[in-house]
Amino acid sequence: MDVIERHRHLLDTLLPGEDFGALTVHRGQFHDVVLGAESVVRFARHAAAADRLPACAARLRAVAALGLGVRTPEVLAEGAGHLLLSRVPGSPLAPEELRDPAAEEAVAEQYAALFAELRGAADGPVPADAAGRADAADPRGAVVAGLEPAPRDGWRDFAAGVRGELYALMSHAGRERAERELAALDGLPYRASAVVHGDLGGENVLWARQEGGAPRLVGVVDWDGAALGDQAEDLAAVGASYGDALLSRIPAAADQWERIRVVRGTFALQQALAAVRDGDEGELRDGLAGYR
Repeated sequence: MDVIERHRHLLDTLLPGEDFGALTVHRGQFHDVVLGAESVVRFARHAAAADRLPACAARLRAVAALGLGVRTPEVLAEGAGHLLLSRVPGSPLAPEELRDPAAEEAVAEQYAALFAELRGAADGPVPADAAGRADAADPRGAVVAGLEPAPRDGWRDFAAGVRGELYALMSHAGRERAERELAALDGLPYRASAVVHGDLGGENVLWARQEGGAPRLVGVVDWDGAALGDQAEDLAAVGASYGDALLSRIPAAADQWERIRVVRGTFALQQALAAVRDGDEGELRDGLAGYR
């Protein structure tokens, strides 16, 4: 049974008046996403993802206060195993759209502005009242107050998880490769200097096109991993989607190439570790394809 048929009764309520034949479904690692004309319904694909939905909604509300100059999803309703969100316009950028040097330059400039906004959101002290609470009237303070810093032992815990939960599923050569990638993480000093999206790959950054014009950044979706963290993680995701030529045009990447390289080397392991914990065999096979 497909996603729409499985949730048809609920979709009748959440997306009233929609032509079900025109609905689009996107399948992600953690959610099935049903796109309506104005709204989006995210259905958790398993119990672990469902348990994380309230935290996802809280992050979306925090990010909405940032004022990025691009749209982010608005939480319209929460339910058991699903979220109803506003639909953000636009569509992902295909790599071939960057073959035009003018388009690549325009896209790089817009990514640069986005990274500057995300970095600026974490600058300076968080405004607080006499009781030490963040000032909710200050949008940027609210964002910083609403997002947790990445854990200081995050990479160490990740490496322990890979060794303990994935090594048994790898070949000898795969374990050697993973060990090299994990060892490189030991040299990364902790950073929590920017608001980090956590999965800024091309599929989560949406663009509009005008006849004869360069793509225009209009929205960013899927903020489930948002935190105060290391901007190299988001830069690595952009580079993985569009290559180093584009990344080299983004000033935030200028002094972070080694960090970006190291982080990018963990992406398949991150996917596999999340999949084994969530019991997702398909994502696990894909993540471990280069380690077997």
